[in-house]
Amino acid sequence: MWVMIRRRVRVRGTVQGVFFRDSCSAEAHRRRVRGWVANRKDESVEAVFEGEPADVEAMVDWARSGPPHAHVSGVDVQEEEPTGESEFRVL
Repeated sequence: MWVMIRRRVRVRGTVQGVFFRDSCSAEAHRRRVRGWVANRKDESVEAVFEGEPADVEAMVDWARSGPPHAHVSGVDVQEEEPTGESEFRVL
């Protein structure tokens, strides 16, 4: 049986202007995770990851460090009910 989970993450630190969204998208595509990633006005990055548990948890772990030039100071993770995302988008 195929199980899907969804996590919403908010990443704080130096995470805008360091290719966080594009790197996140590439990693999500590599892992076949669906959802989205977006910059927020408070200079954080928010993302939703939806897919198989191991892949979603790997994306949450990836967000804790991000791409090479990011400096992550904190990550908030919320469990949510899957909504059936069909792709991964950069917003």
